[in-house]
Amino acid sequence: MIILVGASASGKTEVAKALAKKYNIVKVITTTTRQKRINEEDGKDYFFVSKEQFLDLINKDAFVEYTIYNGNYYGSRKDQIADNKCVVVDPNGLDAYKKLKNKALFSIALLASENTRYQRMINRGDKIEDAKNRIKKDQIEFAIEKLHDADEIIDTEKYSIEEVCDLVYQKYMNYVSKLK
Repeated sequence: MIILVGASASGKTEVAKALAKKYNIVKVITTTTRQKRINEEDGKDYFFVSKEQFLDLINKDAFVEYTIYNGNYYGSRKDQIADNKCVVVDPNGLDAYKKLKNKALFSIALLASENTRYQRMINRGDKIEDAKNRIKKDQIEFAIEKLHDADEIIDTEKYSIEEVCDLVYQKYMNYVSKLK
């Protein structure tokens, strides 16, 4: 399983999409207590559950990691770990996956400069103030010392999304071949 970690607009989500399209490495489906939006499907976009169900899953130790964001719970479940999947996490999520001591988990930190990430956010339609706030927040949350546990680091400024996807897949396959 591939674990992608990186700050806002570092390329995580786009690389995850490319991995699914090109290599059939699908993104882990996150469990959440937030309300389903129009056009979202339970079991495809998220596993939508009640707060009580989520808390029950916590008590059953079903999650690798979970967090509360905007008053809703979000978590990645242990039963989602598989060779043909990837998950996008923050540094705390990376730490949680690393604690599993599962040799089949391979992590890659995706990096890009603040200027590049800011431009990517503006180009995708983020509001200027929101982009500035995310950059500021990411300076602390995604400080390089918090990414030291990643198995590999890729600077996404040097490559297209397609090239990053190919690099991630190649590094993952090299890692998996060493496990056998």
